Amino acid sequence: VSVCVQIVGNGSEQQLQQELEDVLMDPSVTELVCGPDHLGGAKHGYPTTAVPPRSGPFHLESLFPSLLLDEPSDLSPGTPVPDEDSVVFSKLTYLGCASVNAPRSEVEALRMVSILRSQCQMPLDVTLSVPGVSEGTVRLLDPQTSTEIANYPIYKILFCVRGHDSTPESDCFAFTESHYNSEIFRIHVFRCEIQEAVSRILYSFATAFRRSANKVPLAAKAPPLTPDSDVFSFTVSLEIKEDDGKGTFSAVSKDKDRQSFKLRPGMDKKIVIYVQQTSNKELAIERCFGLLLSPGKNVKNSDMHLLDLESMGKSSDGKSYIITGSWNPNTPQFQAVNEETPKDKFMYMTTAVDLVITEVEEPVRFLLETRVRVCSPNDRLFWPFSKRSYTETFYLKLRPVRTSSVKSNSDTLYEVVSLESETERERRKTTASPDNDEPLLSGSGDVSKECGEKILETWGDLLSKWHLNLAVRPKPLPALVRSGVPEALRGEVWQLLAGCHNNDHLVEEYRTLITKESPQDSAITRDINRTFPAHDYFKDTGGDGQDSLYKICKAYSVYDEEIGYCQGQSFLAAVLLLHMPEEQAFSVLVKIMFEYGLRELFKQNFEDLHCKFFQLERLMQEYIPDLYAHFLNVGLEAHMYASQWFLTLFTAKFPLYMVFHIIDLLLCEGISVIFNVALALLKTSKDDLLQMDFEGALKFFRVPVPKRYRSEENAKKLMELACSMKVTGQKKLKKYEKEYHTIREQQEQQEAPIERYERENRRLQEANMRLEQENDDLAHELVSSKIALRKDLDNAEEKSDALNKELLITKQKLVESEDEKRRLEEESAQLKEMCRRELDKSESEIKKNSSIIGEYKQMKVEGCEKCSILFSKEGRLKVLSAPKEGSEEDTDEEKEVLKNQLREMELELAQTKLQLVEAECKIQVPQHLPDPRHHHAIHYIGSNTCDLCFIHSQHPSAPSHGKSTSKIP
Repeated sequence: VSVCVQIVGNGSEQQLQQELEDVLMDPSVTELVCGPDHLGGAKHGYPTTAVPPRSGPFHLESLFPSLLLDEPSDLSPGTPVPDEDSVVFSKLTYLGCASVNAPRSEVEALRMVSILRSQCQMPLDVTLSVPGVSEGTVRLLDPQTSTEIANYPIYKILFCVRGHDSTPESDCFAFTESHYNSEIFRIHVFRCEIQEAVSRILYSFATAFRRSANKVPLAAKAPPLTPDSDVFSFTVSLEIKEDDGKGTFSAVSKDKDRQSFKLRPGMDKKIVIYVQQTSNKELAIERCFGLLLSPGKNVKNSDMHLLDLESMGKSSDGKSYIITGSWNPNTPQFQAVNEETPKDKFMYMTTAVDLVITEVEEPVRFLLETRVRVCSPNDRLFWPFSKRSYTETFYLKLRPVRTSSVKSNSDTLYEVVSLESETERERRKTTASPDNDEPLLSGSGDVSKECGEKILETWGDLLSKWHLNLAVRPKPLPALVRSGVPEALRGEVWQLLAGCHNNDHLVEEYRTLITKESPQDSAITRDINRTFPAHDYFKDTGGDGQDSLYKICKAYSVYDEEIGYCQGQSFLAAVLLLHMPEEQAFSVLVKIMFEYGLRELFKQNFEDLHCKFFQLERLMQEYIPDLYAHFLNVGLEAHMYASQWFLTLFTAKFPLYMVFHIIDLLLCEGISVIFNVALALLKTSKDDLLQMDFEGALKFFRVPVPKRYRSEENAKKLMELACSMKVTGQKKLKKYEKEYHTIREQQEQQEAPIERYERENRRLQEANMRLEQENDDLAHELVSSKIALRKDLDNAEEKSDALNKELLITKQKLVESEDEKRRLEEESAQLKEMCRRELDKSESEIKKNSSIIGEYKQMKVEGCEKCSILFSKEGRLKVLSAPKEGSEEDTDEEKEVLKNQLREMELELAQTKLQLVEAECKIQVPQHLPDPRHHHAIHYIGSNTCDLCFIHSQHPSAPSHGKSTSKIP
């Protein structure tokens, strides 16, 4: 039994359960499952443990009593690990681990099992603890002391396998797990003293993957859509195929990050649309009467161009309706998508399919807007492209309509109320008013990893020269960084910019720091779940991303005791972790905090932070005076909207494309970049802010401003504006800093101590209120994300149930087909046997008839007086003695005459033989009733004459014994 688990989204239980269905249905596995009566070992005469069983675990000693430990310990077999629902297996030997390249390949896994089993020199006796829930951890324990040797969270285990039967590895099993940021995979191999226990162990792994600790009761699940619901959902997929020059059409690749199709100019293309209904009562798609295409986005109906339909109809499994149309890009209306697209640009293309649905009165049009890039035929792609289709979900709302011609409920028709895509829903949410909108989650946005060939060559030359002298930055570096560091090179470039190319001492220190306790551990743990919840790498509790982020924040809080941990560190550390391993990320974080002035921003007195706010207001007064005056009128101060910008370096709320570019500039030009970006944001938002009051401006900064830059084009324009603003030189900032400290000294001299403390207290209260508001916002985001995840989980469970039912039906059909095949094989064997018997019978009858005919001929010749003297009993001609009287010449002449007559008789006999055979076949015995047509034949049979005599008697013209046969007809 082998278990292959495809983990999506770091361990969705429903997806794992679906992958393990084959194993759970296997009789060899289900036979090992015991009910509640089997849990007690004493009932079956087996020893029992003194520790009472917890909810649900199967006790192995009830199945294999010899697996009990020889010596009692605190953690005996069958006893769950404290605080965790688990099953414990003893009598195991750990054979070792090795790195694997294909963690889900059964062939490679079995090969490593064979190698480790044969080459293991020092096996280690262990006890294995397998959790009963998908949130648990697999643990290796010392059999003597029950201390933990190693642990592997269930969500990190990708594949389980056992050795094949009748092989030396049949007593072994292994599992692979993702190690070190999911980029390295290892396989762990075990041998079991009792071979039969291997199946039970794998069954425990299967149970862990498909069980949930907090199972929602069935009554709490949202009921599925019934046929009376008015919303019908469809998934519509678009695939583009191009002529590959070999007479076939191949699907074009799609950029994984930008989600844009990569087209070639001048190549004939095909559009393939897949339509599948995913909810509610099934509607019958009758036909497609139009497949349309147009360059651009938000195009008019009149701008759509009809394509030639090649085929339409249901797929082989009957689940999808497939439409294929041909597209000639060389026609004038498609010229825009047939010309090479400039580098780092893309354009939109709109595809529409019109379907006639039997139950719906009017046609339904599904509209797909996709990104495309027309590449040069000689372009080389430097980054992998994955998906080859674009899929959109549509929600069709229908309303029943009854007409006078309706005769039954099955004739009910529908009319379309609305048709909305998932993209339109999201767009509607994001364009809603700020009062009803949700803030942008941190970690949002995709970053393209594709880069033009010339840009990569330029960076490659620069890095080659830079590595020759790492102490000096190349002169072209600042200009290249302002355009953005290629995503594929950011990890290396950031380390070089931060001066961490030789940081072995920090790496070693990091490994020591993560083993120490942090006084701010609770604050770190609380903030980890709030950091980049929208990013797949950090969204799962206990996942690799959160684990690495926790280690870095904890290590820094121990390393820098004066500052410790502050909220902004987690966001900055998360950005670094997306580009480099955690040891290097920690080194770069230390460099940024100490050498780029961030430690001063995080000090307890916030003095340096308020100085930054003062500098920003002075820059606004100089370069955006009208907006500065408006903020003074409404009472909006810089610390009320810019505190998060400075404390997190814009990483908390803005999309990743913009965040990464800001870190590029920070590492290259220093902390002053924050002012450039802040002024650019204020300048681009000036027209909107001038129309808002105090409350409106705060809400505008919280939601619409970050969401405006989800578009990569908008973010790029903003960063170009920020890089072009040469207003934040160090001299000017020093001037404003000196002015700030002067004003502060004057205020302290003029202000009474009580007033100063009251003012400071008010400021701290405002900061506290602001932080509480941010905390509430983050808590709201967390609840919203949990609700969304719960909804996705319910949907996945419903799909899993449907697939399980479909699997059972398919298996039943398979059993019926096998029975039918067996029945047909039996009938075929019987038919062959019957044919063989009939053939043997026919051959026997033929031989019998031949014998009868021969005997009959012999009998008739012997009965003829004239012929009997000429033939022997064997049917041969007798040699007659010559007459004594007469001359010798007469004797020779008579012999010659007799020879001629004999020859003629033989010929005549051959001609009549067939006639005789026919008569013999019709009348095989004389006892048959006579037929008038056979009168002569009956007379012939009853007479005592031979064949020749009988023929002559019936036909006088026929030859006889004494008549010449020269005139035989």
